[in-house]
Amino acid sequence: MKLAVESHGNGEPLVLIHGLGSAATAWKPLTKLLVNDFQVITVDLPGHGNSPFSLNQPMDPTSLAKLVVKNVKGLGIEKFNLIGNSLGGWIALEMAANHEENIKSVVALAPAGLWLTPFTSRYPGEVALRVIAGGANKLAPSVLNYSWAKKIGFETVSPKWRDLDYEVCLDATNAMAKSLGYFPTWDALLGKRFDKKINKDIPITIIFGDTDHTLPEKTCQERSLAPDHAKWLILSNTGHAPMWDSTDQVYAEVMSTVGSIL
Repeated sequence: MKLAVESHGNGEPLVLIHGLGSAATAWKPLTKLLVNDFQVITVDLPGHGNSPFSLNQPMDPTSLAKLVVKNVKGLGIEKFNLIGNSLGGWIALEMAANHEENIKSVVALAPAGLWLTPFTSRYPGEVALRVIAGGANKLAPSVLNYSWAKKIGFETVSPKWRDLDYEVCLDATNAMAKSLGYFPTWDALLGKRFDKKINKDIPITIIFGDTDHTLPEKTCQERSLAPDHAKWLILSNTGHAPMWDSTDQVYAEVMSTVGSIL
């Protein structure tokens, strides 16, 4: 499958992978900084953003990792750095584990898959969340100007929801509404977790926020499943999207992680 891929800037190739129900647009706050130092490559996963959905495409993290590698190599890029958020963080770890010859470094922001007991069913409320987003996207351009609307949509995602940029909120609402791959991807990760080894020559930085309600510390941040050599950070006053809440700190960690191999 050919994914929607965009490339901006020059320098070391850096691939950004979004989370479930999201899209490449989620990276805008961070991309504004990264393009000064890297060739920033964003991808939309199948059935997300501008990428089509196909029933023939396996949607589990291992298969999606293989697909992203294939699409990046299709640009003529053989070795590259990675940033992933949530499901995208899990996919990035899978890429480093299964395609180490292509991966130079990984920064995983609130990566999914680090749970001792895999999920056997979807989160309660997931159907409602998807339905609400599907109906709200037509109203979003106007109602997101109001604090109450931002609170409903983003209070559980970000402790800084009041300060989130209007464009970030609008992009996120539209991405969820369009994500035909949302439920197929959810179902494909049930019963699974990340528990593979990664070559110690690949620098890994894992970043969680201290107020991540989507993947909470007690159940979804198991350090024993992370690579032994991974740097593990907890950012204060930060939720499930560190690239929104702590953009400058994430940028600094990306520069440090990539810089360690240059």
